[in-house]
Amino acid sequence: MTHAIRFHQTGGPEVLQWESVELGKPGANEARIRQHACGFNFIDIYHRTGQYPVRLPSGIGLEGAGVVEAVGSDVTELKSGDRVAYAGGPIGAYAEARLFPADRLVKLPDSVAFDQAAGMMLKGLTAQYLLRRTYRVQPGDTILIHAAAGGVGLIVCQWAKALGATVIGTVGSDAKAALARAHGCDHAIVYAREKFADRVNEITAGAGVAAVYDSVGKDTFMESLNCLKPMGMMVLFGASSGPVPPLDIGVLAQKGSLFLTRPSLFTYTAKRADLVAMAAELFDAVESGRVKIEINQTFPLREAARAQAELEARKTTGSTVLVP
Repeated sequence: MTHAIRFHQTGGPEVLQWESVELGKPGANEARIRQHACGFNFIDIYHRTGQYPVRLPSGIGLEGAGVVEAVGSDVTELKSGDRVAYAGGPIGAYAEARLFPADRLVKLPDSVAFDQAAGMMLKGLTAQYLLRRTYRVQPGDTILIHAAAGGVGLIVCQWAKALGATVIGTVGSDAKAALARAHGCDHAIVYAREKFADRVNEITAGAGVAAVYDSVGKDTFMESLNCLKPMGMMVLFGASSGPVPPLDIGVLAQKGSLFLTRPSLFTYTAKRADLVAMAAELFDAVESGRVKIEINQTFPLREAARAQAELEARKTTGSTVLVP
């Protein structure tokens, strides 16, 4: 018997319940993991509220790190005692222990701690595909990242700066602006008192940015388009303020033959070879010191509801982990 956070109906943080669950033996292609740290991401809130529907009752969470306790009969790449991490489904990371598809696990280098891994796998792999695959940042590029002091944002700021880009970020307060600047953001725009599109136009002398990485959605989308240079790339990878309304794609032509994409980490990591290669590049960026993963908040796993309430209230910065 083990414990996990589950929910039986959608709603606020109060729907999250600490429950006993029974774990069987791993299936032929599964591993049983004893989790040392559980990741914590805004997509968890989308699942809890029903914005991204899941079958109920459901576990929650898509990221974790721990030690393999047992493997199924067909698993050859892992063994008991291996340190592993993951980012992605099946949902249910808020748990003391769980069964997980072995081909979705990656081995952790000894230099990466469990809490680091749980705080960076989903965010770090997201940053990897954003910067290296969706729009491949080049030296001399100028980019805009929204929520620059958030978990993905702080990694993107550091990594993009290391790649030779000029980084513009939006944040919600002066404290978050200072945090973003400390992590490679050249220009931090406090959106509560500045119109970010006007500031981007000023910073770039009217040239615009090569790419906008937007996880906010409804509140920022149209003005984000106004920040792009001709043939720039609009990357919408989240919707923390709500979904973007239907768009007349003719707007993309009017604003300079823009590109628009709505990527998903789960598409980019669908093939195991891609998952392993992306994780290796992320681990290299962290081990080299180009990207530092800072766990700014830690909560006991059973207090996941409180943690989610603080995330929704924008009281968190950087990465948060839940500890079983």
